[in-house]
Amino acid sequence: MMAAIRAVLSAFFGVRGRKGAESDKLKPGQVIVAGVICALVLAMLVLLLVRSLVASQGG
Repeated sequence: MMAAIRAVLSAFFGVRGRKGAESDKLKPGQVIVAGVICALVLAMLVLLLVRSLVASQGG
C-alpha cells in the first residue's frame, strides 16, 4: 500500500519517472484507494489552513 501512496503523491506533484512507474506492480484498486485517501487528506489540510487563517483575522 505504501508503494501506491508514493505513486499517488508523486503523481500529485508530477515527478514520477518512467523507471519508478515500470518497477511498481500496482493494482488499480490500490491506486484508487490511495488516491482517494490522499485527496481527502489534502482537502482536510486546506480546510484547516483556511479556518485557522480566517480565525486569526477575527472573522
